[in-house]
Amino acid sequence: MESAAEGGAGGDGAALAKMSCDENGVDEGFPYARPSVCELSGDIRISPKQKTMYLVNPSGAGGFDENGEKRLRPYARKDDFLLPAVVEVTVKSVPSAAAAPQCTKKHRVPAVVFSVAGYTDNFFHDNTDALIPLFLTASHLKGEVQLLITNYKPWWVQKYTPVLRKLSNYDPINFDADAGVHCFAAGFLGLYRDRDLIISPHPTRNPRNYTMVDYNRFIRSAYALRRDRPSALGEVPGMRPQMLIISRGGTRKLLNLEEVAAAATELGFNVTVAEAGADVPAFAALVNAADVLLAVHGAGLTNQIFLPTQAVVVQIVPWGNMDWMATNFYGQPAREMQLRYVEYYVDEEETSLKDKYPREHLVFSDPKALHKQGWQALAETIMKQDVKVNLTRFRPFLLQAIDKLQE
Repeated sequence: MESAAEGGAGGDGAALAKMSCDENGVDEGFPYARPSVCELSGDIRISPKQKTMYLVNPSGAGGFDENGEKRLRPYARKDDFLLPAVVEVTVKSVPSAAAAPQCTKKHRVPAVVFSVAGYTDNFFHDNTDALIPLFLTASHLKGEVQLLITNYKPWWVQKYTPVLRKLSNYDPINFDADAGVHCFAAGFLGLYRDRDLIISPHPTRNPRNYTMVDYNRFIRSAYALRRDRPSALGEVPGMRPQMLIISRGGTRKLLNLEEVAAAATELGFNVTVAEAGADVPAFAALVNAADVLLAVHGAGLTNQIFLPTQAVVVQIVPWGNMDWMATNFYGQPAREMQLRYVEYYVDEEETSLKDKYPREHLVFSDPKALHKQGWQALAETIMKQDVKVNLTRFRPFLLQAIDKLQE
């Protein structure tokens, strides 16, 4: 990839300095505040070694503290547990070019500084906390943007190289190891985000009114996925719709997966069973080839982003008052992506929890109480179950999937 840099000893000292920060705050119905994001323009000099972005700002204008600084941890999830591990970057207002370090590289394009700390290496969080926020922040720049990544993880950058190359025409800069001073005329510190797998119109974080359908098109293009519509039933005589069942190796396994696959085959599907792995391009192609994606609630359902528009998602929702999580993490996002959506709630006879806890335990008598105790309590109980669906109950939901393909 080409470089966005030119040699140079100084920034553009004549440019008008400006910094505006979107502090966002808590959204109604959403459990955490969005992170702060700052947009800068003027003479910007980034020294990764000093973890500082200098803004040549003779007027002193902008949202700086009494020391002329603004500190930010640029991870796109405002999580008090995670943020201490995110590299803190300081924006420092300086009165003149002489008060800032001299440029070793001048860049022709804007900068985006962000972190891949936190929950990354989980496909759900890779998208919600990094890739979708990157799309929201930088896709309008059409590749003419320089990414600077803090908490740099070489394996993460390699894993998502197709997406990063689609966003930027230039190799990302390892913010943790670079000793230069990079100069820009514009830049972002942090990433804009909306809800998990949902993008809504917003005057600051989404002024171009992107939607998840736009992100789906972007991600399919990044991985050269050709199908943008599912197969139309009856279009080709004898053609069977393709179903992909995502298997899980840890918790929330579908214990009678083979029986479910056999039932789906009997109803007319060609069924493939696969576990999502580290090879994102290969699995993306597998998902894009499907007309129906079926999985138990979990990060694997994030792969719905690769489905052709109007395909069907079937989510099996485990026991334990999982309505909010099922709807907000995957159900509503599926609808926002213009996918057709079916959900199946297991009952207490279909969960492995019945073999672990007596029926008077909170997990059965009052699962809401476990949710109120916080994530740790959920992680140790409800989230550790497996499910075995009752095929008599489940078969009509497979038929729903067929019906939705015919809508």
